[in-house]
Amino acid sequence: MAGVQTAVQLREQGWTGPVTLIGAEPHQPYDRPPLSKAVLLGKAEGSAFDIDFDALGVELALGRSVTGLRPEAHELDTDDGPVPYDRLILATGAEPLALPGSEGVPGVHLLRTLDDAERLRTVLDERRTVVVVGAGWIGAEFATAARDVGCDVTVVEAADRPLPGALPAEVTEPMRAWYEECGARLRTGVAVAAVEPGAVVLADGERLPADAVVVGIGARPATGWLAGSGVELCPDGSVRADETLRTTAPDVYAVGDCASFPSARYGRRLLVHHWDNAMQGPRVVAANVLADARTGGEARGEGAAEGAAYDPVPYFWSEQFGRFVQYIGQHSDGDELVRRGDPHSAAWSVCWLRDGALTALLTVGRPRDLAQARKLMGQDARVDPELLADPEVPLKNTVR
Repeated sequence: MAGVQTAVQLREQGWTGPVTLIGAEPHQPYDRPPLSKAVLLGKAEGSAFDIDFDALGVELALGRSVTGLRPEAHELDTDDGPVPYDRLILATGAEPLALPGSEGVPGVHLLRTLDDAERLRTVLDERRTVVVVGAGWIGAEFATAARDVGCDVTVVEAADRPLPGALPAEVTEPMRAWYEECGARLRTGVAVAAVEPGAVVLADGERLPADAVVVGIGARPATGWLAGSGVELCPDGSVRADETLRTTAPDVYAVGDCASFPSARYGRRLLVHHWDNAMQGPRVVAANVLADARTGGEARGEGAAEGAAYDPVPYFWSEQFGRFVQYIGQHSDGDELVRRGDPHSAAWSVCWLRDGALTALLTVGRPRDLAQARKLMGQDARVDPELLADPEVPLKNTVR
């Protein structure tokens, strides 16, 4: 998404020079969210973008892996030889984490690419017994799809609750019941000790039969190939982009899941692994590529334009267990938590406040709350916590 949208934005904003989009996969560029939904369930054969790259004047170099970067020569190294560039945008995304000890074990799957989804579609078609490792967003979405077609599903999470890295326990605890309602078994607070052909062995000794094992324990920026290139990486592996999405190397920019950026809005560096970030960032990175080209200066050198800053309100969504879950903003420890509605009901929200201002909102089945929260965050409005706690009061009417 980030690479494709950057190419589109470069053309829409006036870039007239050549644009080449390089990707390791042989498929036409495609959207990822349908992979855990329509594509996985066989309701769609693919999710290729409806974009005429020839008409845009964008060259696709597919099935081509990039192995290194030499900024001083303005060249990429690929498995098909070097590629020169004037401006380079890194949009390599993220790669899923493998479960230690599972490498090479038959029947172990990740879900990130179109090929992954095609392999897992066979698992669902055959109604196999599945163990999902990780009760995060991907784990929940896959468990939903697997139960929809009648697979026997057990989800194993080493933490004591679902979504442990994303939300606090008091918010996610009611979600535990979602698994039971759909007929999936959820085991929390226990790690995987070993994966064997046909089984997953837990640290407490339980042995779970598994025709297939789906690993969803997180992802990391796909940036290992940048080692020694001069492009600075953060401890989490992300490209250290500045507020304009420029990197530490001249004429090199970064956008999407592979890049972190400083947020003045939230007072810290953000690494956002979500679709909306890959949609929004390209507008800014394309604008700054054009600005630097107009000045004739390097993107980190003398004469570089100041450029537009990227400081979005993060947003993501997930469809799981018959529910539409949305989150906007960025909460922090110490923020005041205010509930809107009963978390055991079909529709409810949770708000986070800091100094009376809304910093984040999670909503289940209340899309109007999400739309109004987005406007309030953009206005930096102060709200009344008592009014906020009443789900009958529209969010827009809680402003002090």
